[in-house]
Order: sequence, then structure tokens, then C-alpha cells
Amino acid sequence: MKSIKRHLVQGMFFLIQNPLLGNFFTGKIYRGDLKHICTPGLNCYSCPAAVASCPIGAMQMYIAGVKQSISLFVTGFLLSVGAVFGRLICGYVCPMGLLQDLIYKIKTPKLITRLRYLRYIKYAILVVFVLFLPFIIRHELSGLGEPWFCKYLCPSGMIFGAVPILIVNEPLRNMADTLFIWKAALTASLLIISVPIYRFFCRVLCPLGAIYALLNPIALIKMRYNKEKCSSCEDCAKACNLKLEPVIKPNSPECVRCGDCIRACSSKALCYGVRER
Repeated sequence: MKSIKRHLVQGMFFLIQNPLLGNFFTGKIYRGDLKHICTPGLNCYSCPAAVASCPIGAMQMYIAGVKQSISLFVTGFLLSVGAVFGRLICGYVCPMGLLQDLIYKIKTPKLITRLRYLRYIKYAILVVFVLFLPFIIRHELSGLGEPWFCKYLCPSGMIFGAVPILIVNEPLRNMADTLFIWKAALTASLLIISVPIYRFFCRVLCPLGAIYALLNPIALIKMRYNKEKCSSCEDCAKACNLKLEPVIKPNSPECVRCGDCIRACSSKALCYGVRER
């Protein structure tokens, strides 16, 4: 029941970030003043229903030299959100997190794995595709870079942006090229992998998740473990789809704060709390 409540919260935040649902039928993209602010989750600017910008997309646009005025805002926003909430954003706010949670519910054999080494790829993507390439590789005429992660890797832009727009816009469908085919194939692959493996994209490829992961251990909102209440039953570890050990490292960078370990703990030794000074 509590898992359903979390999905309802995720759905509520999806609607807060994407209230213009009628635009899915027209293919229009909102470009008003609210697009000057960012959402906490990976919510694509090009999603027809979106009223705000994706922080990763905004960061790349600044680094690429397109929008110089948003540098301090994006940096301060991400650090502030991460320092307060950590990866609670991944568990409750991000639309891609909600989509993967729902896909994982498809009845198939599950592969519960820690992805011990693959999980570091998201940090490389943050450094290379979000920070390095947009700054280094520039067009000769304009002198501007490109949003490499959004353009070549981001599945959120394909699912919530490109696909809804192309469905209602035949001229754009006729212009779909090899880049679209590449991103469609990549996105489809990620969705398929997310059926047996819990939140594969969040854990392996998401640069926003990488930022929040770095801040998760020191975030204001944390996971509290009461050793005196613990019965050492290990039910929390068995319930964790990420193969983490909450009693050993309750504030792991990989924890998306889904709360499954809290719900599994009959002795109430785990709970959400606030970090002490």
C-alpha cells in the first residue's frame, strides 16, 4: 500500500512539472517565462506538457555558450536541491524514475544485481557528455557547442519530447533521420533492460543521478538506522532492488530512497530523518 502511495506522489510531481497535458495533442512546446527555471528531475524541456526546463539541459546550454545568464542559477539550484534532498528526488520526483518503476512491475523474472562497476558510468557521462564535450567541441561559424547528452543519449527527451511531437506532426516524422533512429533504438533498449533490472538508467547512465549521488551521503534528509531496534533479520537488504545493505550504509550514494527497506523492517529500525549538525 505504501508503495502505491509513493507512485501517487510520483504521479503528482509529474503533473506539477507537466501540467499542460493538452499540448500532447497539438505538439506545441510551452516557451513562457516559467521555462527560465528548472525542475529537480530529468524532465525534458521539449516535452509538450512541460512548464520548466531540465537542469541537465540548462547546464549544457550554458557550457555550450548559448545561455550565459543561467550559470549560477543552475549550479546553485542543483547543489541546493541535492544538499537538502539527495536522491530522494530520484525516488519521488523524477519522471524517468516513475516510468522505470512502472516498467519494473511487469511480471517477468528479475535480475537483482548491484551493478558494481557499471554504476560508475554515470559519473563519466556527467563529466564527458555534460561538461566536457559541450565546452570543447564548437561549431566553426557560431562558436557554440551542442547539448551532447540531450542530443545523443537522453531517453527522457525521446519518450516525453520527440515521440509525442512526432505522433501529431507528420512533416517532422518525414524528417526523422539516423540520429532519431539511434536514440529510438537506445531508448527502446533501456526500457527493455529496465523490465528485469530495477532502474537501470538511473543507476548506470543518468548524469543528474550522478550529481545527487555525490550529495546523497551528506544530504539534510537522510536514512536513519537505529541499531538498538535492529533484530539482524536482514529483511531490509532482501527487499532492496538495488542490492544495498541499509544497516551497513544507510546513506549510500546509490540509494534512491524508494523506502522498500523501511517497509520491510518489522522492528522499525529504519526511517527517514534529518541530518544532525
